Amino acid sequence: MQIITDPAEMQATAEKMRLQHQFTGVVMTMGALHEGHLNLVRMAREKAGTVIMTIFVNPKQFGPNEDFHRYPRPFEQDAALARSAGIDYLFAPQAELVYPEACTTTIDPGPIATRFEGACRPGHFSGVATVVVKLLGITRPHFAVFGEKDAQQLAVIRRVVADLNIGVSILGAPITRERDGLATSSRNIYLSSDERQQASVLYRAILHAEEAVTSGRRDLETIAAETETLIRAEPDAVPDYLCFVNDSTFETSSLATPGNAYRLVMAVQIGTTRLIDNWRFECR
Repeated sequence: MQIITDPAEMQATAEKMRLQHQFTGVVMTMGALHEGHLNLVRMAREKAGTVIMTIFVNPKQFGPNEDFHRYPRPFEQDAALARSAGIDYLFAPQAELVYPEACTTTIDPGPIATRFEGACRPGHFSGVATVVVKLLGITRPHFAVFGEKDAQQLAVIRRVVADLNIGVSILGAPITRERDGLATSSRNIYLSSDERQQASVLYRAILHAEEAVTSGRRDLETIAAETETLIRAEPDAVPDYLCFVNDSTFETSSLATPGNAYRLVMAVQIGTTRLIDNWRFECR
């Protein structure tokens, strides 16, 4: 595995691979790698001869009161995991190289970025979209793999790539879960042992919603209200939002209609840690 920190070097290397007709994929991360990231790599490895991983804690997607400075950065451990997972190139630049002083361009993804995570974290998706477009331009992949745990982020990236005619396929990888169903996340390490037990309620809530839908119910607003009540029964669990949305537009949906895909999306504060999760289904 070759580690590259200079954007110009990475871009030149990627261009050379293109000229040599190497089929490449990229997995973008902020480090603190876990099994969910490694599953993204496995998906990329199945499809590409060359896989690039980026590790970059993007300052532009953190708000002023968020955890940018305490976000875990175990680079040596991450590099070892990336190497063992079969990564060919690890691109790990410093922020001043990704955003030099002359860099003033940002991307506004539009209405899809103003809902839910976008409403709770103003400017977040602009920061995500800007860095993703920059990293796609630097790494020049044929496809990029993103996890479905960050479902709204995935929808935003697909919207931006389509709107800007960027010639990259965006692939979504299924959520990786721990034994009790909690979605694997770098932020899980912030949970105390008691909070960690309470956090399993997110998956229990998803199972409740899934059972309601598979039984034939289509009243999504009512199912969401029941699911939120289940979560609030935990003493330290406070939902920021919980509802069903159209899977492409992230507009709120109150009733499922045949032929459409929906997602239950949620953000829940457990103590001082904010967790997100989701579940997707197609109405037939």
